[in-house]
Amino acid sequence: MFILGFVLNLQAMLISREKWKTFWLRTNESCHYPILMIFCYSYAWWLLLMTLMFESCSYACLAMVVAGCSLTTLGNPLILPLPFTYAQEEFEALCFEFGIELDDVTTEKAIIRKEKHLEDEAEEGDEEVIYKIEVAANRYDLLCLEGIARALRIFTGREGIPVFKISNIPPQSMLKMHVKPETSLIRPFVVCAVLRGVTFDEAKYNSFIDLQDKLHHNICRRRTLVAIGTHDLDALEGPFSYEALPPTEINFVPLKQAKSFRADELLEFYKSDMKLKKFLHIIENSPVYPVIYDSNRKVLSLPPIINGAHSAITLNTKNVFIECTATDLTKAKIVLNTVVTMFSEYCERKFEVEPVEVIYSDGKASIYPDLSVTKMEVPLSDITGPIGISLEESEVIPLLNKMQLQAEKSVSADANHIISVSVPPTRSDILHARDVMEDVAIAYGYNNIPKSKPKCMTNGGRQPLNRFSDKIRAEVARAGYLEVLTWILCSHEENFSMLKREDDGKKAVIIANPRSSEFEVVRTSLMSCLLKTLKHNIDHPRPIKIFEVGDVVTLDATHDVGAANNRRLAALYCNVTSGFEEILGLVERIMKIVRAPHVPVGDSFMRPSEEPEFFPNRQCSIIFKGKEIGNFGIVHPEVLKKFGIPDPCSFVEIDIQALL
Repeated sequence: MFILGFVLNLQAMLISREKWKTFWLRTNESCHYPILMIFCYSYAWWLLLMTLMFESCSYACLAMVVAGCSLTTLGNPLILPLPFTYAQEEFEALCFEFGIELDDVTTEKAIIRKEKHLEDEAEEGDEEVIYKIEVAANRYDLLCLEGIARALRIFTGREGIPVFKISNIPPQSMLKMHVKPETSLIRPFVVCAVLRGVTFDEAKYNSFIDLQDKLHHNICRRRTLVAIGTHDLDALEGPFSYEALPPTEINFVPLKQAKSFRADELLEFYKSDMKLKKFLHIIENSPVYPVIYDSNRKVLSLPPIINGAHSAITLNTKNVFIECTATDLTKAKIVLNTVVTMFSEYCERKFEVEPVEVIYSDGKASIYPDLSVTKMEVPLSDITGPIGISLEESEVIPLLNKMQLQAEKSVSADANHIISVSVPPTRSDILHARDVMEDVAIAYGYNNIPKSKPKCMTNGGRQPLNRFSDKIRAEVARAGYLEVLTWILCSHEENFSMLKREDDGKKAVIIANPRSSEFEVVRTSLMSCLLKTLKHNIDHPRPIKIFEVGDVVTLDATHDVGAANNRRLAALYCNVTSGFEEILGLVERIMKIVRAPHVPVGDSFMRPSEEPEFFPNRQCSIIFKGKEIGNFGIVHPEVLKKFGIPDPCSFVEIDIQALL
């Protein structure tokens, strides 16, 4: 009977393997675990057969449960899973509880068929099951399998929160990175760390590379803010130096190449590379390129483009040197912490990272990575109040622990209930008490939060400014103008020099890291936007009459964010003649409808002005209640020439917020 049970069990396991796709979380069980389970299953089948022979129904049912059989209820399979094993539906439910989403379960062949629009089976690819999981954009610790598996194990209580440590090594033995002053011209910051005694296999290695790619596309903003370089430390010799040199002085063999390239030749070579060509613009126009050398002047990397072949990582690599060059030091620290905390679990000393000292030319030195925890004191009411639940500290603390946040009770001076939260280096997304509250809500379960009716009733409605803007739009449209909608961002040149305006640095909001030269500043006027629209529609029949009601943004120290939005109306008239009278008629119409009927018009609302973007002596300021609220006139020919417009134009721009 036992032998028969053993055979039946093997057959059942093979059938189950084909029928059910399961997701195995990483565990520390030994390789003898499957053998032990087969033995137990065989015993269960023997028990089942024996009890059936003796017509003992209750023992038979028990044997089926122990054997892990699939019971069918109304056509739906009910799987009794083994520990640490999940059926697809169960894993999807677990992801939902944790706050992530199982988007799709597919295979490599299915992906290839979909991309190539094939109906038949694709020859390349395999049938390995791929789980596509959507995570929050700021959860960088969930961008790799190691992070997701660890987070889910902690969430389900099968693993404790890891404690990350910095290796205790004397300062004289610590690896050093010397930063040259010229790097401030291109990428001024660098942070480093070492993972010792790493054990790679193909899956771990692929996950290590994949995490870097995901970080490059996410927080690193396609390597513009941070670029990651990983190297085989055993092929290098410290100390290291981070320099910025002319491209003609840099020569090395890049990764996956056999010959040496000069840096400028290398960038030309990679212009045909589909993966790397999109990063070349970051440094190609710079007079100096960033480069990292070891003490033997071996090139580690040419960030943010490519690493050197000399220190390439392989499956046999045991000691990994990680460097992150950056234009944003804060993001560089987050990226470095993410990489080392995710893969230090494969180190010989688990969760231990060796630091590197970064020394700048001015003598300042910093040691990275910084794996210290951040302490937060959060009142209990700030956690339970917004969620709408009533919990004690003893109930909230386990919920925080499930989300990898160590917590303990604390009492403030005024005897309020305070929870002291320790934020690990993996949770860079925790910035405020509201983030702590959100994690408690996730761990508690959104479906478990009781529903309640709002304590107050409000009627929604449009803001007065939006209602007034719609009325202005309707009035201008009735005058024969066509409304356009343009970007609120524009280039610095379009906002200033092309309009003959000077930038005094006190008006425009400048984008710190613009994606392109077309989006460098937040517009301070609607004029350039309408002129660009006219340029791209210059072939339309004359006259061209367009307008826009939109916001501009200017610096304003009186606002908490340092800038203020301002709603404006702008209209442009283009014809073979200037059409000044057309714009004047529109201005008079607008001013007429916004004045209360019983208020006399009084003095003229127009005064001569001297704005550089308008033709001299063909322009006016618009005055309302003693305040200048706009300008109109014939656009200066030099402005039209810069925008490529051959015909004369008249333009008006009014601050409609001042008309309310």
